[in-house]
Amino acid sequence: MMNMSFFQMLRAKKELIPLVGVVSFAALGAISVSIYSLLSKTDVIINKTGNPEPWEAIDPTQPQKLLTIHQKWKPIEELEKVKKLTK
Repeated sequence: MMNMSFFQMLRAKKELIPLVGVVSFAALGAISVSIYSLLSKTDVIINKTGNPEPWEAIDPTQPQKLLTIHQKWKPIEELEKVKKLTK
């Protein structure tokens, strides 16, 4: 039994086919969401040397989550004052 290849084992034990399918689908989904976030989201940073403060370039009015329900952004006055004083 140890000498069987993967596909021979699946042919012999047909009850493993759904398990392999579900695990493969979950792994493919996790990889695709990771690649999507890496390439399209602004809060994921690959090159830190190009911009030392990349969080300043993020638009706060654009939602960064995959799903946002009824989110409204309002600037906090105290933080805006501190930001102006430190620049």
